[in-house]
Amino acid sequence: MNGARNASQSGVALITALLVVAIVTVIATGMATRQQLDIRRSSNVLDRDQAYMLALGVESWGRSILIQDRRENTVDNLSEVWATVLPPLSVEGGNVAGHIEDMQGRFNINNLVKDGKPSPIDVKRFERLLKALELNPNLSEAVIDWIDSDSETMPGNGAEDGEYMGHTPPYRTANNIINSVSELRLVKGFTKEAVARLEPFISALPAYTPININTARPEILMTLADDLTKTDAEAMIEDRGTKGYTDIQKFITSPTVKSRNIPAEGLGINSDYFIVDAASRFGKGQVRLLGLIHRTADNKAQTLVRAQGVY
Repeated sequence: MNGARNASQSGVALITALLVVAIVTVIATGMATRQQLDIRRSSNVLDRDQAYMLALGVESWGRSILIQDRRENTVDNLSEVWATVLPPLSVEGGNVAGHIEDMQGRFNINNLVKDGKPSPIDVKRFERLLKALELNPNLSEAVIDWIDSDSETMPGNGAEDGEYMGHTPPYRTANNIINSVSELRLVKGFTKEAVARLEPFISALPAYTPININTARPEILMTLADDLTKTDAEAMIEDRGTKGYTDIQKFITSPTVKSRNIPAEGLGINSDYFIVDAASRFGKGQVRLLGLIHRTADNKAQTLVRAQGVY
């Protein structure tokens, strides 16, 4: 009887011991797994931080190139060193690449309002751009209301606080300059698709800026006069050549332009605002960093805004 009881107790003890071992094994395995995940997560964070620092290095390279360019040139065109794409370069643990784009080769959306009032010549140019991209030209009216400081609604497609306070959630017009092209998503009539179509051709710069005719794409040159086709704009680009124009008058009187009666207002041959588009990889970390650079009159280059992805 006692032997049977002892055997039963021994069996229970053995089962208990096996259960304890199993529980400890599960806990230890879980701890080891979490530790591995924590190590991997920390490694990924460190890799991304390193990639970000490499991207900042590309941005610094861009500022240096722009400063050097201003020392040597008073005209900005696409044959200059800053316009050369930096191909992927290997660095220890990863690689970097980048390029600089003249943001005054685009249409500055904030030009729509000048000295507190709509700028007729810029409004017309923006409407032509919208039309060229198969968007409603009347979208310009809502943008003007978004930027200007008054509460009077533009006729047609204008929109002030009354329009936006009915949204969920409600919000008001900025009554200030647009800080990012993505902000247009808040403006009446602008869908995600419309903003995506516009994005390659517009900028949101903090001051009134002329269009640089030496770096402008065909779609932007098409905005300078009514009924300009892409073929016409491409002829202008061919006429300007790799070195571009040294003054606006030469552009206005060039064979491909003079019959179009294009006004010189709002046009330029040099630029102060650029985007440095940097891409970097370190280990498993990858970063795309866009820095808006302002090149000042005293030849300094300051980063105004940084964004990851799209500016």
